[in-house]
Amino acid sequence: MSQRQDKEYSLAGEGYVISCQPGSLLVETKIKRHPWKHQVLLRLRKLFKKKNGVTNGTLYKKTFIEHFEQAPMYVAVLTFVGFGVGTIFGYLRDFMRAWGLEKRNVAQEREQQKDFVPLYQDFENFYTRNLYMRIRDNWNRPICSVPGPQFDLMERVTDDYNWTFRFTGRTIKNVINMGSYNYLGFAETDPNALKTVTKELQKYGTGICSTRQEMGTLDKHVELENLVAKFLGVEDAMVFGMGFATNSMNIPALVGKGCLILSDELNHTSLVLGARLSGATIRIFKHNNMQSLEKLLRDAIIYGQPRSRRAWRKIIILVEGIYSMEGSIVQLPEIVSLKKKYKAYLYLDEAHSIGAVGATGRGVVEYFGMNPDDVDVLMGTFTKSFGAAGGYIAGKKGLVDFLRTHSHSAVYATSMCPPVAEQIIRAMKCLMGLDGTTQGLQRVRQLGKNTRYFRRRLHEMGFIIYGNDDSPVVPLLLYMPGKIGAFARRMLEKNIGVVVVGFPATPITESRARFCVSAAHTREMLDTVLNALDELGDFLQLKYSRYSKSSHPELYEENRFEFED
Repeated sequence: MSQRQDKEYSLAGEGYVISCQPGSLLVETKIKRHPWKHQVLLRLRKLFKKKNGVTNGTLYKKTFIEHFEQAPMYVAVLTFVGFGVGTIFGYLRDFMRAWGLEKRNVAQEREQQKDFVPLYQDFENFYTRNLYMRIRDNWNRPICSVPGPQFDLMERVTDDYNWTFRFTGRTIKNVINMGSYNYLGFAETDPNALKTVTKELQKYGTGICSTRQEMGTLDKHVELENLVAKFLGVEDAMVFGMGFATNSMNIPALVGKGCLILSDELNHTSLVLGARLSGATIRIFKHNNMQSLEKLLRDAIIYGQPRSRRAWRKIIILVEGIYSMEGSIVQLPEIVSLKKKYKAYLYLDEAHSIGAVGATGRGVVEYFGMNPDDVDVLMGTFTKSFGAAGGYIAGKKGLVDFLRTHSHSAVYATSMCPPVAEQIIRAMKCLMGLDGTTQGLQRVRQLGKNTRYFRRRLHEMGFIIYGNDDSPVVPLLLYMPGKIGAFARRMLEKNIGVVVVGFPATPITESRARFCVSAAHTREMLDTVLNALDELGDFLQLKYSRYSKSSHPELYEENRFEFED
């Protein structure tokens, strides 16, 4: 154990890196699966008792383990080679299309408009024409049932290499759903569960046909907002009809010219769009990197605005609870500590974390045992854990009252429809135990069990997966572009529906399959998926991890404990 000049304590070994500071549990945690993991945790236990007179573990109340294992060098080289080969053949096919040797299916300018400003940028569409089209059949697959733990899929085929599709009229039944954000299993069609929703549909109909500021505020909206505020433990809340717009339309109401936004580099597009629309200055910090964030905060305080050097009107930090493409969890205790130190504001997007983490499903604030008042703007969506649609902004009453007047969604967007509001109320009351049952708590616990089981088994098989051990978003790295289509097609042949993601949605060398674990998944379903992955991992050679499972299973299973004072 060595002490650095900046008072960090590091423990490094082959295959993993752990960094920690006095006064906090982990400043930067990027632990890769390794046989020595149990030894590392035991040594950390001693480290966090007392160092330099500062009681450690004050920010974190449990271990915080995330995995970001690097692939072997040959994988990165072959990935670039794969894209290079695809690019060469793409230019060859474009040449053949230009000379009429291959049919041109791509959208092109009309001859009558040849002197106009080009509507289509040919080079920008190169990737779509020559790479995406070859594997386009793996996206936009239409389902024809509720997206529960299993769904029915409409079969389609292509006769022109994925440029167009036709339906065969056949339905693929009982496909295991590993792609939907149905974390707590509330996407369901049980008539008994949906009694209240059916009742509200008959009473109010399907739509409001008005905005919140005109004739679009119903008693159901007021009931839902009061319930959301109670659920989160804050003063007030406001709900919106669209989750994406909750970010993109409300951030411009909170900040503007003369303000500074500090945004995590992996933030969702809705946060990025909202930040750009606001007109505020945007600066990016490295993902979950507290040193990078603190440097930006310090520079913002010291230097102020460019040219004028005036102080920023506001400094707001934008982060997510669970990052939907990495499966990582925000290091909230340290971010709160930094925002208090530098007098900044914090905007927390809990789209994927609300309902999915925390002892009772109240998100990362509960997960870390923190006070909701420490977060200035609490945002979340109902599109995932609650099996509905829309989103919310919650916090101090003054904040919510301001948004009721200035939010673009409140002024211009149609209100949330009553049956959707009732579905959210039903799910939230279930989580809070207000329905007289413990079913909600059981769902949260089952999700946690399924998540840890699924992640542990994938580690044991030798796959590289990203993210936190408690995150139900599980990215499995595929890397090479040629394996994206092969993976998704073969999984569907085994009646398993998955989501695959590649460049430009991910870095060019980090194509992946993203699994979303649900409380509704049975152990049999997960084992079916894991067995298929084990077989396919061998066939496609996807088991890139260089670290084997622990030789001490009893310690390997132990993934959390409380630190003593």
